Amino acid sequence: MTRRNLRSEWAPDVTRELLAGTVVALALIPEAIAFSLIAGVDPKVGLYASFCIAVVSAFAGGRPAMISAATGAMALVMVTLVKEHGLGYLFAATILTGFLQIGAGALKLGNLMRFVSRSVVTGFVNALAILIFLAQMPELLGQGATVYAMTAAGLALIYGLPYLTRAVPSPLVTIVLLTIVAVAFGLPIHRVGDMGALPTELPFFALPQVPFTWETLRIVLPYALTLTMVGLLESLMTAAILDEMTDTGSNKNRECAGQGLANITAGCFGGMAGCAMIGQSVINVSSGGRGRLSTMWAGAFLLFLIVVLGPYVAQIPMAALVAVMIMVSINTFQWGSVRTLLTHPKSSSVVMLGTVAVVVATHDLARGVLFGVVLSGLFFAHKVTRFFAVASERTGGTRTYRVTGQIFFATGQAFHDAFDFREDGLERLVIDLTAAHFWDITGVNALDRVVLKFRHHGVTVEIVGMNAATATLVERLATHDKPGATLASGH
Repeated sequence: MTRRNLRSEWAPDVTRELLAGTVVALALIPEAIAFSLIAGVDPKVGLYASFCIAVVSAFAGGRPAMISAATGAMALVMVTLVKEHGLGYLFAATILTGFLQIGAGALKLGNLMRFVSRSVVTGFVNALAILIFLAQMPELLGQGATVYAMTAAGLALIYGLPYLTRAVPSPLVTIVLLTIVAVAFGLPIHRVGDMGALPTELPFFALPQVPFTWETLRIVLPYALTLTMVGLLESLMTAAILDEMTDTGSNKNRECAGQGLANITAGCFGGMAGCAMIGQSVINVSSGGRGRLSTMWAGAFLLFLIVVLGPYVAQIPMAALVAVMIMVSINTFQWGSVRTLLTHPKSSSVVMLGTVAVVVATHDLARGVLFGVVLSGLFFAHKVTRFFAVASERTGGTRTYRVTGQIFFATGQAFHDAFDFREDGLERLVIDLTAAHFWDITGVNALDRVVLKFRHHGVTVEIVGMNAATATLVERLATHDKPGATLASGH
C-alpha cells in the first residue's frame, strides 16, 4: 500500500477524524452502559467491549469509518446465558463468536450481501432510525420542562452551528456547551453518571473462567451461533449503508473476519460480544469521519474518558446525548422512501414496509432482514413465473413445443403441465429450449418426467436448443438420457 493510499484509508483529514471520533466516544458511553444493563452485567463489560472492538476493528475491519462496539441487538441474545450460567460463559461465547465470524470471512459469506435487495436495506435503515428515536423517549418524556428545553437547545445547536462554521462538529459543541450549562446552574436533570458506575481501571487479559469441556461448548455454541448471525448481519448491513453514504466501497469478507478478531479480543479483556452500530457510524460520518483513525480514536478516547476523566464524563446531561441521537435518527431515516411509496413497484414498497414493521415490532434486526429477504425472494419468483410460456404447433405426426422463460422450482410444475401426454396420433415430439433456461434440479426433474412419460406412450422425443449452462446441468442431473431410464426412475 502506498503512502497516499494509507493516508486516504486512515486519515484523509486528521483533525476531522479526531473530532469525529471524540463525538462518537462521548455517545458510546451511555449506550454501552445501557446495553450492559440489558445483558445483566456490570457496565464495565460493555465499556471494555466497546473499547476493544472499536480499536481492533479499526485495523482489521473492511469498512473505514464504521463504528463497532457493544450493541443492544447482541445484548438481548446474552440475557439468558448470563442469568443461567454466569459471566464466564458470556466471555467464552464471545470468543467462540469471534472464531465463527473469522470462519465466515474465510468462507466469503460476506458475498451473500448481494442477495439483500435495495428495498430490504431501505427498510432496515428506516427501522433502525425509528428504534433509535424511540430509545430516546424514556430520557425525554415526562422528565420536565428543563429536559425539553435542553434537548431543544441541543437540536438548535446541532442544526444551526453548521451555518456559522464547520470547523468543529456541531454535536461535539452541543455536548460540551450543554454540560457546562448543566454544571454551572446545577440543573436537576439525568446525567451519564446516573446510568451506572464508570470503571476506574484498565482492562486486562484473562481467559474465561470456565471448564474447557464439551459440556461448556454445548452450552455456549447455540448462543455463539446466534451472536455470529446477528453480529454479521448488522455489521454488513451497516457497511452497505456507509458505502452509499460515502460513495465508497468496502471489503465485506474482511469485515466478517475483522469483527471476529475484535470479538475474540473483547472476550479476552472482559468484554461482551459486539458488532457495527448504525447510529454511532452515522454520527462519525456526519461529523466528518472517513478513515480508520476516527474509529480507532473513538475506542481509545472512550477508554481515556471513562478511566481518567470519569468524574467529568459523569456530568454530561443525558439531554445533550438525546439531542445527538435524535439528530442521528433524523439523518438516518430515508425520507425519500416515503415519497416513492406510490411510484415504486408495489412489491418493493411492501418489502420495505414489511421489513420496517417486523424490526420495530420485534426489536430484532435479524428477523426483520430475514423476513424482507424471504419476501423479496417470493416476489421475485412470482415475477419470473409471469414470463414463462409454452407454445406448440403440430405438423403431421410431429408436435413442437417452444418453451420461453426460466425453469426452476417455481415454474417446474407449470412446465410439466403444459404438455399433452395423450394426444392422438402423435409419433414424434420436439422440445425447443432455445428461449429457455434451466436453473435447478426441480426444473431438470420436470424435464425428466415429460420425456419419460412421452416415451412411455411410444412417442419419440427430441430436445433441441439448449444453451451451454442448461446442457451442462441436464447432463449432470437428468435421468432421461441415462441407460435404463424409465418413468419410475424419473419419478
